[in-house]
Amino acid sequence: MADTDPENKLIVPATDKGALRASHADRDQIVELLRVAAGDGRLSPEELDERLDRALTARTYAELAALITDLPAGGGAVSPATALSPGTAPPEPKDLIRLHVSSGHAKRDGRWVVPSRMDLAATSGHVTLDFTQAVITQPTLRIDAVVRSGHITLITKPGIVVDADDVSVRSGHVKVRSPWGPDVPVLLRIDIAGTCGSGHITARPPRRTLWAWLSRKPRYAIAA
Repeated sequence: MADTDPENKLIVPATDKGALRASHADRDQIVELLRVAAGDGRLSPEELDERLDRALTARTYAELAALITDLPAGGGAVSPATALSPGTAPPEPKDLIRLHVSSGHAKRDGRWVVPSRMDLAATSGHVTLDFTQAVITQPTLRIDAVVRSGHITLITKPGIVVDADDVSVRSGHVKVRSPWGPDVPVLLRIDIAGTCGSGHITARPPRRTLWAWLSRKPRYAIAA
């Protein structure tokens, strides 16, 4: 039997399961939960750094469970029960998602499942991909982009690396911003290829709220 916290609904593996060896995917899911908790203000930057170190070196499910027992369930991209349940199948991503807009606006946000490849086209409209709460089940995403006078925006978070070197730019611009350092473990690598006419392609962290700006909270902490 597993132990359940009646307040947080957190399922902690029983002794026999807790002794099982954790995988890289298990560690990555706990890392994601810790970052979301820090972004919600539940963990200080010092606590986040300390727990991330322990998560990345954890060997068993029990060691990972100890890092999130004081955090509420359901606050991140992956629930603790799912993250610590051996044999739980991750959501199945699509092979391809197409988003073509002329003068409208297409958006993916919340808990959407990142596919293997995306085909994006913006004539004079907008395409927004928000990865801050996305379900990431694989290490890479290929984006084929065609921008005429529209805009494509990627909202990223720590652990997401964007490479747009294969985009051909005419009179528009391509800008990639990643304020977090190289020591952050890579959760997802996004490779963008295609053309950018008079519009733009931007990859950036979430914008700071007024309170975050007044408290001088860095952008990477908001995306944690």
